[in-house]
Amino acid sequence: MNINNVGIIGFGDFGQFLFALTKEHFPNLSVKVHSSRKQSDGKDFFSLEEVCKTDLVILCVPIAAFGETVDKILPLLGNNTIVCDVATVKKHTVSILQEKKVPHYIATHPMFGPYSYAKHSNSLKDLRIAICDTSLDNKDVKEVVEFLRSAELKVLELTADEHDRLVAETLFLTHLVGQTVKKGGFERTSVDTVSFGFLMDAVESVAHDKALFRDVYKYNPYCKEVLARYEKAEKEIVSSLTLKEL
Repeated sequence: MNINNVGIIGFGDFGQFLFALTKEHFPNLSVKVHSSRKQSDGKDFFSLEEVCKTDLVILCVPIAAFGETVDKILPLLGNNTIVCDVATVKKHTVSILQEKKVPHYIATHPMFGPYSYAKHSNSLKDLRIAICDTSLDNKDVKEVVEFLRSAELKVLELTADEHDRLVAETLFLTHLVGQTVKKGGFERTSVDTVSFGFLMDAVESVAHDKALFRDVYKYNPYCKEVLARYEKAEKEIVSSLTLKEL
């Protein structure tokens, strides 16, 4: 399996981040982007047809648009083009890739974004990426894993179900707390403790991801149970504040 050129479909926050990341860390790769908001210029931005003929097509579209996007690209893909899913949920996207019979795909989730990458000194070292499902043969999967590890990423191999369960209890919970703190208008102060600084780091990392927060809740089947546990615990904690000591 030779990956000499990469196509990126979608140029929102993560698509832009991935484009910059590829240019910085993999300068030998040719990168073509398709965006509904950008005109083809033959340099960075190309038609959907051209992007779909690259060796590896990465779908950086909202979760809600994933199925529609797969429908559009399926008849345009090259014979050996690999479709890479980088969505934050996995059971939903994997089911789409399987149902629509995408011939060559790999379902991943980079466990980092622009904010966490910047906080990590713009380094990929020890950042995590999950591989959750694929139609590639073992040899090709091994090559993908070796390529990712050569970039010093930590590769996690999980089932889609395991991924979604863990993400609901980590990423979704972080979003839940972060969005709540943001909605409450809490901000950094001159007397911040170290722990409050850590809390605000988390808040700021998710504050602008409201659409992703809603999509993860909608498409990850484990989020509702996590939300219920959070609400129950919050009520119990608030109640405990007014209990009289025996």
